[in-house]
Amino acid sequence: QVRLVESGGGLVQAGGSLRLSCAASGRPFSNYAMGWFRQAPGKEREFVAAISWIGGTTYYGDSVKGRFTISRDNAKNTLNLQMNSLKPDDTAVYYCAAGEALPNNIVVLSKKGRYDYWGRGTQVTVSS
Repeated sequence: QVRLVESGGGLVQAGGSLRLSCAASGRPFSNYAMGWFRQAPGKEREFVAAISWIGGTTYYGDSVKGRFTISRDNAKNTLNLQMNSLKPDDTAVYYCAAGEALPNNIVVLSKKGRYDYWGRGTQVTVSS
């Protein structure tokens, strides 16, 4: 079992920045590929970013490329998402997810159904 707790959400003006964190506990964090997904009201949960469990390869959804950066600290069991140049369209609940030993490719890592564990989410609101 892996427990995931997100933090760092809040209200920010367009063009601003936020840094989300996800604290993991339970089974060895380094064995899990990690992802960030988001869900806006009335919309499907969508892929934001992922980082592999081996090598730390990163992947991003098209809408956040060049603005968001995902990183992990295996020593601290922490996943981070640095979000810059935020837009109102980024407003959503952001979830972190863990998938044990997932293959290192975006086809797999971008699919929410491949992840085993989810946090409860943190709200990000970007005002115009």
